[in-house]
Amino acid sequence: MKPAQKYWDGIKAILIALFVALVLRQFVIAAYKIPTGSMEDTLLIGDFLLVNKFVYGAQTPDWIGIPFTRGHTLMGLPTGVELPKWLRFRFPALTHPKPYDIVVFKYPRDPKLEYIKRCIAVGGQTVEVRNKEVFVEGKPFPKPPKMKHIDPYIISRDDPYGRGFRVFEPGLGSRDNFGPYTVPAGHYFMMGDNRDNSSDSREWG
Repeated sequence: MKPAQKYWDGIKAILIALFVALVLRQFVIAAYKIPTGSMEDTLLIGDFLLVNKFVYGAQTPDWIGIPFTRGHTLMGLPTGVELPKWLRFRFPALTHPKPYDIVVFKYPRDPKLEYIKRCIAVGGQTVEVRNKEVFVEGKPFPKPPKMKHIDPYIISRDDPYGRGFRVFEPGLGSRDNFGPYTVPAGHYFMMGDNRDNSSDSREWG
């Protein structure tokens, strides 16, 4: 085999492997690194996990560009483009999230971000939090074995350090006393296992 032919065969093998890896990541399985403590102690910061994307219905890309650079720029230029909704397609799901499942999903307020939380309730069910205790359909929701509450201090409204804090939508209640709230059809109610340190459906629905 000529050196040039061997060189191009190697390049093609690399490109094919890269293509297969991208297809698998988009439609079948993907690796995620836990970035925050909202699911502690079930999932810890820095933990890696593999997520089955096929079981809930894989989706075609909503963005095309340089892998792992979404939301960034290169020399002042965007690294990819958002695809219009009419070009997106979701394959039929084998099953749907159920209460107590841990699910990776797109953050409703910014679909470029992906969150991981525990499913608490599905469409049609009513959720209520009373003194930190979660109830679904009036019954206590099973506590995850490693769930925790961390409420180390109370900070005044006029924080001298200029830090920002989460604000709940009017009428939804608060972190510790929420609802009752009926989940709309086709939607899910998600919460982090670290109940006092989680941005979740109590805040953004």
